[in-house]
Amino acid sequence: MKIKAKGPEFVELDYTPMIDMTFQLIAFFMILINFSDAEVDDRVQLPSSAIAKPPSAPSEMPLTIQMVRDGKIIMNAQLLPNAESLRPYLKNEKSVMELKRQNPKDVNIIIRAHKDSKTGLVQQIIKVCQEIGFEKFTLRAKSEAAY
Repeated sequence: MKIKAKGPEFVELDYTPMIDMTFQLIAFFMILINFSDAEVDDRVQLPSSAIAKPPSAPSEMPLTIQMVRDGKIIMNAQLLPNAESLRPYLKNEKSVMELKRQNPKDVNIIIRAHKDSKTGLVQQIIKVCQEIGFEKFTLRAKSEAAY
């Protein structure tokens, strides 16, 4: 006995819901990605410190400035020759914060300086930041393992 199937021989699947769900999952996971390592540059080797400890909580408004061994500065993926060249970038950050009704004094400037860089250059960075209106600073160091 032969059984004949009722309905069309060719069934076309609608992939729209599956593609829509895939894009929603991609967007969801992009939001959850931790971007804290995005502000880390391999050219900056942090100094070691026995008293260094990781931050207890992430900063609400961090702004990262990095200094490589030869004293050049990295900010917003731009390689700058010295601390004075930070001024336009810092003024831009300040104006954006003011447009968002945020106080620049609440921003935490995170300074990542290479272990062989000169301390005076770090002080110049802090001075320029203070002249623009930033007041909070964090110096990053690599913690030594206590044995």
